[in-house]
Amino acid sequence: MNKPLLGRRILVTRPAAQSAALASLIAERGGEAICFPLLDICAADDWQPLDDAIVRLDRFALAIFISPNAVEFSLPRLLARRSWPACLQAAAIGPGTVSRLEDFGITETIVPQGRYDSEALLALPPLQAGAVAGKQVLILRGNGGRELLAETLRARGATVECVACYRREPPSDSSMIVSLLRNNGLDALTLSSSEGLRNLLDMLDTGTHERLLALPIFVPHQRIVEEAKRHGLSRVMLTGPADAGLVESLCDFCWLDHE
Repeated sequence: MNKPLLGRRILVTRPAAQSAALASLIAERGGEAICFPLLDICAADDWQPLDDAIVRLDRFALAIFISPNAVEFSLPRLLARRSWPACLQAAAIGPGTVSRLEDFGITETIVPQGRYDSEALLALPPLQAGAVAGKQVLILRGNGGRELLAETLRARGATVECVACYRREPPSDSSMIVSLLRNNGLDALTLSSSEGLRNLLDMLDTGTHERLLALPIFVPHQRIVEEAKRHGLSRVMLTGPADAGLVESLCDFCWLDHE
């Protein structure tokens, strides 16, 4: 296999449980993937909202899983108490979440194609007003995050219940990323969420922030590009979706032109 990333040190910032596939793809192409999660994923503080929803699961017409983490932290608890209702349609933001649902035996999931975000999911016919008005919808997600999905579905006539089944927290120790930036130990970094970007910026002092400005940053969504530019980061490359899109853009990048 061609090694277009040979000698390049790429920071992978996905949560720890989701970084292995991207790191492996980078390594296959000759690069060195350095994993530093910008979000720590933990179980929810309070399981009662999820347990209450499990008891009433048959009342919902649609269950939306925001991420693979939403599957990981909700389905084992759910399936230990009951089976998945045959009449309950599952939906997901992207293919990684679909794959985890299939691991638990849930198939025929509604999922957007080509672009993986709330806007793309909301554009699909099964989520239009004619399909969801008067229906009960369960959204399984982490703490905080965007309210667009819930607010739009409510505006379309659905009754929406959001349950946080996991927590996203910033890293407790920033010494690794600070050291890498201070010692010019990176050639590029990947970012998969605006929240992760904000956590990164909060860790840096003036000197390390200036080092970050010099690095190409690869992101899979326009929303993250816009967030990065609001913080003064100009070397931001919009990639195709998911790990494949990130790696393709890394491999196509003209490294020598930017050194």
